[in-house]
Amino acid sequence: MKNKKVPVRQCIGCGEMKNKSEMMRVLKDSDGTVTLDVTGRKNGRGAYLCISGECLHKARKNRGLERSFKMSIPEQIYENLEKEFRERNER
Repeated sequence: MKNKKVPVRQCIGCGEMKNKSEMMRVLKDSDGTVTLDVTGRKNGRGAYLCISGECLHKARKNRGLERSFKMSIPEQIYENLEKEFRERNER
């Protein structure tokens, strides 16, 4: 019997490698909007973060999203992501 591979992704905040299912995907659409992809299947460039809010703060500090998406990220987008993270963690 063949074992199935588990997809592993690296967090842009802390740099740890974790299962894809344990992480949140931040998505940049073709029109340049940055959102949180809850399904993990939307089209666009994706970057992964641990579910903890600490990793979002680390990614903000070390400019992980800017490097992943090769564009500058306005403060408003970080605030929206923090809000979505909080809502997601409360569920």
